[in-house]
Amino acid sequence: MPFDTAVQAMMVGIGGTVVLDLYAKIAQLAIGMPATNWRMVGRWIGHMTDSEFVQPKLAEARAVRGEHVIGWIFHYAVGTGYGLLILAIWGSDWLENPDIAAPLVVSLALLVLPYFVMMSGMGLGIAGSRTLRPNLTRLKSLIGHTVFGLGMYFSAVVLVRFA
Repeated sequence: MPFDTAVQAMMVGIGGTVVLDLYAKIAQLAIGMPATNWRMVGRWIGHMTDSEFVQPKLAEARAVRGEHVIGWIFHYAVGTGYGLLILAIWGSDWLENPDIAAPLVVSLALLVLPYFVMMSGMGLGIAGSRTLRPNLTRLKSLIGHTVFGLGMYFSAVVLVRFA
């Protein structure tokens, strides 16, 4: 993959992440839906340096220096990786003529990561089964990933038109 194509793919992932963050902020302001706590994600990631991959009670785990920044960096790194994954699967032709299917397939297929890795590792159970409202937790992830996929598509369209 040429360097400029890789940069464009990363921009698609970052654009999708920005759209997701805007959606989360609007949902928080409009209906009081809590946004993802990236500080806790950073705490979970930070404990991995001590080979602690599962935190049964993450909120009670010792704070990690820079956990908030770590969480936000992780969030954008994952988004960037998703953008690269689209190009790895569909090729650079997708970036020249984006369709909505590729980013939605990637973003929805990769729900396995929050459902089975992140939530479990953060003490929330498989697919949020240990949360107060597991189905709402799952739905929130499903909607978030859908918004992210749409954001990647729209970012690619903008890149095609203005790059």
